[in-house]
Amino acid sequence: MAHYKAPDHKREQFRRYLEKAGVVDSLTSVLVALYEQPEKPANALEFVKQNLGTPGLTAADTEALQQEVVELRQKCARLEEENLDLKARLQSHEPPEDAAATE
Repeated sequence: MAHYKAPDHKREQFRRYLEKAGVVDSLTSVLVALYEQPEKPANALEFVKQNLGTPGLTAADTEALQQEVVELRQKCARLEEENLDLKARLQSHEPPEDAAATE
């Protein structure tokens, strides 16, 4: 029974794509960093996740950024409410458009 294999040209094309995108280099550097760890982390996958992202960005940085996003979304919602309130107050102080046109 023959096993299905992707054509070699498709594999080669995909490999070149990964190299051009920098994926191969990134994965290699993370795996080398894991290999060079004097004490291997208990969770290798977590190590890879933390070190594969933006260089220098720690879990604490990520958590702080997520908290900032939450706070900014809340502030945005408050400002939208304030904007609607101010528009309503402005409408109550402006004469109707029909009255302004007849004068």
